[in-house]
Amino acid sequence: MKLLILDRDGVINEDSDDFIKSPDEWVPIPGSLEAIARLNHEGWHVVVASNQSGIGRGLFDMTTLNAIHRKMHKALAAVGGRIDAVFFCPHAPEDHCSCRKPKPGLFHDIARRFELENLDGVPSVGDSVRDLQAAQPLGCGLNLVRTGKGERIADLGNLPAGTRVHDDLAAFADGLMLQTRTSEKA
Repeated sequence: MKLLILDRDGVINEDSDDFIKSPDEWVPIPGSLEAIARLNHEGWHVVVASNQSGIGRGLFDMTTLNAIHRKMHKALAAVGGRIDAVFFCPHAPEDHCSCRKPKPGLFHDIARRFELENLDGVPSVGDSVRDLQAAQPLGCGLNLVRTGKGERIADLGNLPAGTRVHDDLAAFADGLMLQTRTSEKA
């Protein structure tokens, strides 16, 4: 199975230091939805792993989060794309849960859901060091995009070993598809 794990805010849609609290605040990053659609058409199953501590902080509720995700799914469908599953942590940092990134709980959940023994080599794309730290223990391929918080982080030089940096999700998708085609011809 060709599986790909994406963070949501800052990778697929614009991020906000004040959280994405309503469907109106969910705005796709230019080219991100089309990139997901291209990946889907190449046989990739795309899942989201996202911290959504706004729920635990009381900034929005599950009904609102579901409405945000409905908007995302509808926007993707309009360009011929889809997300196969959304995994999220609803907890606030002080809850000390095992699913809040940088802990790898969401990634363990993804492996179980897709009946995978491990996630070795599964590409993971985020815009923060905690996204990379959550994916690293399971052997995921680490990718940082310069959108969202990524621009501030990419140039600091303290990324986990092997992290690849891309301008945005579209650039990541183009590179992954080229790499896949090249390895399939070899």
